[in-house]
Amino acid sequence: MAISDLPRSERPREKLLANGPSTLTDAELLAILIRTGTQGRSAIELAHDIIDKYGGLVHLLSSEQKTFCDTKGLGPAKYAQLVAVLEMAKRYQTGRAKERKFLESPDAVKSIVALHMRALEHEVFACLFLDNRHRLIRYQPLFNGTIDAASVYPREVVKAALSNNSAAVVLAHNHPSGVAEPSRADIEITRKLVKALAMVDIRVLDHIIVGDGYQVSLAERGEM
Repeated sequence: MAISDLPRSERPREKLLANGPSTLTDAELLAILIRTGTQGRSAIELAHDIIDKYGGLVHLLSSEQKTFCDTKGLGPAKYAQLVAVLEMAKRYQTGRAKERKFLESPDAVKSIVALHMRALEHEVFACLFLDNRHRLIRYQPLFNGTIDAASVYPREVVKAALSNNSAAVVLAHNHPSGVAEPSRADIEITRKLVKALAMVDIRVLDHIIVGDGYQVSLAERGEM
């Protein structure tokens, strides 16, 4: 059955406009991006096939370009559209954080960090540099690879914080394994950075670790 044969209330685009995007399933959201199906398969049916193949929307959105483009029903044009949408979402969240005290809430901090990090396939250490009202100045990745005392250099973090004229910093990194529980090395480097930044009167508010579908705050854990 083609989407046009469905009642208007069940068509993904009309459903989104009438009731909001949160009412749509993952397949319905993907069907809006796909727009057209293949011979014998509607866009919704094709979207279900694609999500089943990847094991979920998150895995589809984080797939490599070649893998994505080789999937039946997708291709370079859809990949470009998807990447553009994801980038707009990042810029939207970053823009909101810059305009107001968006990062005072731990959940808000986790949200913006996860948006930048959850699809990464390698470990990245980044900082959110904040002004004295805790508004975002800049989100900046600083180091790649395993996060430990040998790969995160306090001097470079201090240098970046000063160059951004920061009053406070939120540290962040991801665990590609999907398990966000902090390691001993995570806690040790956090405490080193807290001491190093305190020397130049810059506060470390938190260290967020991003896993698969959830984030851990070291401040909330009392590990700062």
